Parts: sequence; structure tokens; C-alpha cells
Amino acid sequence: MRLIVWGGSLMIWAAIAFTAVIAWYAYDLPAVADLGAVERRPSVTLIAADGTLLASYGDVYGDVVAVRDLPPHLPQAVLAVEDRRFYSHFGLDPIGLARAMRANFRAGRIVAGGSTVTQQLAKNLFLSPERTIKRKMQEMLLAFWLEYQFTKDQILGLYLNRVYLGAGTYGVDAAARRYFGKPARAVNLYEAALLAGLLKAPSRYSPASDTARSDERTALVLRSMTEAGFVSPEEAGEALAKKTRGRAAAGNQARYFTDWVMGQVADFVGTVDRDLTVITTLNPFYQRVAEQELAVTLAKQGAKRKVSQGAIVLMQPDGAVRALVGGRDYDASQFNRATQALRQPGSAFKAFVYLAALEDGRSPDERMTDAPVRIGKWQPSNYGDKYYGEVTLREAFARSLNSVAVRLNEAVGVAQTAAVARRLGITADLTLHPSLALGASEVTLLELTGAYGTFANKGKGILPYAIEEIRGPDGKLLYRRKGGGPGQVVQPAQVDQMTNLMTATVAWGSGKAADPGRPAAGKTGTSQEFRDAWFVGFTADFVAGVWLGNDDGTPTKGVTGGSLPARLWRRVMVRAQEGVPPSELPGGETELIETASGLRDRAGGFIARILRTLGAATNESGDAAAKPAQNPAPTGRKHDP
Repeated sequence: MRLIVWGGSLMIWAAIAFTAVIAWYAYDLPAVADLGAVERRPSVTLIAADGTLLASYGDVYGDVVAVRDLPPHLPQAVLAVEDRRFYSHFGLDPIGLARAMRANFRAGRIVAGGSTVTQQLAKNLFLSPERTIKRKMQEMLLAFWLEYQFTKDQILGLYLNRVYLGAGTYGVDAAARRYFGKPARAVNLYEAALLAGLLKAPSRYSPASDTARSDERTALVLRSMTEAGFVSPEEAGEALAKKTRGRAAAGNQARYFTDWVMGQVADFVGTVDRDLTVITTLNPFYQRVAEQELAVTLAKQGAKRKVSQGAIVLMQPDGAVRALVGGRDYDASQFNRATQALRQPGSAFKAFVYLAALEDGRSPDERMTDAPVRIGKWQPSNYGDKYYGEVTLREAFARSLNSVAVRLNEAVGVAQTAAVARRLGITADLTLHPSLALGASEVTLLELTGAYGTFANKGKGILPYAIEEIRGPDGKLLYRRKGGGPGQVVQPAQVDQMTNLMTATVAWGSGKAADPGRPAAGKTGTSQEFRDAWFVGFTADFVAGVWLGNDDGTPTKGVTGGSLPARLWRRVMVRAQEGVPPSELPGGETELIETASGLRDRAGGFIARILRTLGAATNESGDAAAKPAQNPAPTGRKHDP
């Protein structure tokens, strides 16, 4: 009797203690009344100008699908590797838990988990990923609650629609669309096994990041399905042999461009607290052209000329950015050299010096002396220490003569040159030193290209832009671009004169390697010790800027703006405008009256273009006879990624 009494008492106290423990852990359980109230990051979907998907940021969910609507092999693949006794246990699987404990004991570390699909759903929906006794106890309590409230198919359906499967996707439908370009209802056996394989480590086994590892994991899932009796060895073997899967949905394209756009979305709609769709200006064809041509240039000439990086911006004269490449390999480096890198533009900055001089009353035909010049202790020189004596401003600009640019800058005042650059859209810090005339202050490629776009836009200032409109989750219009730009910032007469100068640069000057075979204008730029090489210019249809160099600022092997960048610019422009009839530039009809030496250079350039067209001869470097001036100004600060 004493044994019975004491045993009964212990059982009562044990029950009380167990109830107290359950009450303690259940006290602050999360609210479970509304399974739909699950926090997630809003998704932002970026669309190209032609309607194609560029990229998705945030958490992406697909359609909600019931288990009965899925092909049987999809839930079977998940259960084969996650919870084979799902339909027979009560939320916890004692057999699976014991097997996991034995495997972990033998390995001396955690190599297997005993959580059921119901427990994983409870954790994913309501709990944090922390590994504590409290969290595990709450997970079990929630698993019991889920088993009591829902059928097995409902629980499995909730799991399949909410589980994270990599690339920002949640649920099997979103993942199937992301990886195979099809809904979950249409996946085949191999695709189902691949999706199930992602559950263990979505980023590690993603086919988008490591195809071989993904295939290896998929093979393991197929073997597990065979062991569980879900498919025959023949079916699994056939699926593994063919490895048939759909093509990934278009997306994650133009990542330098899409990252740049994402940084601007909040400026237009405030805090991103809902799903958004952003229609951008990017043209996928032009983007591919720019990416391909930069890759070809660096592959063929990069090692030889000690150039490791490059960037390209292509926009319309109104500022709509149609292509943007921020480096040779986004996966290797996300630093955007088109929008973030501050580099010395060299002689490409001379456009602002000459515009200031033209606005001060000078003309392209005015003559100045090209000779050595000294300002205090600073004594810049022309490229190769070559001087031409008396030249027109047109010839000085086309040949990129440093001494004339410095003299003009001193005549109009360095503050006025800086003010002109600001008016055309340069916002980077500008040092008011005589060396500003030769591009000693650093700028971004995007800003410099936008500033040149002012001339292509008939003197109306432009603000490079990438977003046309933004819509909310219900399609409601939240933002649409209208107008934009600061209005007329350069008068038509000076637009005509500047176009005159820049046309000469392409026709027979330092940038003749950029000649696209249609009216074009532009300017070369080369910074001190060949660290940065630029070409920025425009046709009637596009404005484009090219930069080549190295992230750490090490010198290239003699690369000037008139060589690799000019040729790269020409190839991009030719391909982008293929089939488009040539049109005159603003001021393009002005006569280019020049000195005898200038006429000889123009004639030589004309003959060279004919030879290039006939394929009879090419210049290896593509440089003009008079190479663009090297910037002798002090090296500015470095901006390395």
C-alpha cells in the first residue's frame, strides 16, 4: 500500500510538474490564429523596357498550390529526404528521432536531424532559428497544435508553399518558376528531386550557383525516393540519365544596373513596405552588346595592355539609360565602376574648359599658341612633348593639346570652368587648381556621360535616369516619370560650336578610332601615367561613355583614350545603331575650316576610314596620329572597391 501511495503521489506530482513545464513554454507562444500573417521582406521586381524580367529582390512567393494539384513525385521527393513517416506519426517521429540520435552519437557531432515536416513548418512559420531547449519545446507544442488543427495534406501543403528554396524564392511554385521557368504543377521527376534537394541548403545546392553539386544532390534524392518505394529504380535511373529540366526564368540580368536602380526606388515611393514592380529604361539587346564588347576587349587586350576592368554607359540624349556595365564580372566584384568609381577623366574634362571659353566670346577658329606653359611651379606638357605652334581652338581640342587648354582655363578662370561642369551635371568634388583643366579632379563615368549628353540634347541639361514607373502589388501606379532635367543650360550657338570641336576630334583628331561611320562627336581622355583611359561621345541617337583601367590605380601599358576605349566605343555604337539611318548632330552641318596641317590630318583620316571599310589595313593601336594628351596633373585620391 505504501508503494502504491508513494507511486501515485509521484505520478500526480510528475503530472503537475509536466503541466507546469508545458505552461511555462506555452506562455509566450506566438499567435497561431492567422497562418497568413507571416512577415516577409517585400519583393521588388525590375522589368526591362521591353517587358522582360531583369531581377527580383526580396522574398518572392509563387501561387499557392494544394498537394492534390501537384504531380505526385514532388511531395514524394520532399518526404523521401525530409520525413518518410509523415502520414503515420502524430507530429513527432520517435523512430526518426532515435535514428538521428544514434547517427549523431556515432559521428560525435550533429550530422542528422529528427525534425518532422510538421515541426519544420512550426519553426518556419512561428519561431526563430535559434537552437535552444525553449525553442525546441515550443516547436513540439506547435507541431501538436498543427496536427490537431489540420489534415496531413493541409500541413504538407502549408510547408511546400512556405519553405525557402533559394534565390529569394519561397514555396515550390516560386522556385519552379525561378529555376525551370514553369509552375510547380508541371515539374517532372528530376525537377521535383532537385527542388527537394534544395531543402537541406538552398544556396549550396542551387543549380544557379553550382550545377554539378546540384546534380549530385538530386541523384541522392532520387535514390532516397527509390528506397522509400515512391519510384522504381528504372524510373529514377531514367530521370538521372536524362537530367531533363526546364530553362531558368529570365532574371538576374544586368546586375550592376539593377543594383543601381534598387538604390533609387525608396527615393520615389518612400519605405519599401509592399511588393513593387519597377519598369526600367534598360534595353536588353543594348545591354548584351555592351557586356559582350567589353568582355571581348578585356579578353583580347586586357592582359597584353595591363587593363583589368572597364565600364560602359549607353543612354539616349534625354538621359534614359539603355545599358550600363559596371565591371567585367559581377559575381567576382559588385563594385559599380560606372556609378561608384571616382577616377580622373584626363582630357575628357576639357569639354568644360572649352565651353567656358566659347561662352566667354571665343570661337573655334580663334588662334592660340601651342607652346610650353608654366603656372607657378606647375609645368604641364603635351603628350610626347610635341607642340604645334599657332593653332585654332578646333585643332587644339581635336589634337587634345594640353598647353592650350591650360591657357584657356587661366583666361576664363578655374572657378568658371568648375561652374560650367556643375551646370552640366558634375556633382563630384572639383579642386580649383589649374590642373582642373586637364581632368585632375575625379568624376564618375555616369556623370561625365550625362554631361556630354547635354550637347546631344541640344543644350538642355539631362539627369541620367533608369526608372520609368513604379507600381504596387495591385498594379496601382505609384510613380511615373514626367519631364525632368534643368532645362536649357547651354545656348544653341555654343552647342553648335562644341559639336564642331568634338566632331573634329572623331573625324581626324585624337578620337578618330571611334568613328562609327556616321556623324559622331566626342572626346578622348587619358589620366596621368596611363591609369585611366576614356572615350565619351554621342551620335544623333545615343550618348555613350567608356572607361578602362585598374581598380587599384596601377598604370596600364600605354592605353590612351584614343586606343582601346575609342575602338570599344565604336563597336558598341555600330552594333547599337545597326539598321538605323544616320542623322546629323546638333551643329553637325557647320563647316570645319582648318589649317593646312588639319586638312592633311582630315584627309589622312578619310583615307584610313576607306581602308578600314575595305578591310585593307588597320592600325594596331587605333590611336590617332596625334595621340590624346596625357594628364600631367597631380594624381588624386584613389577610390578602390
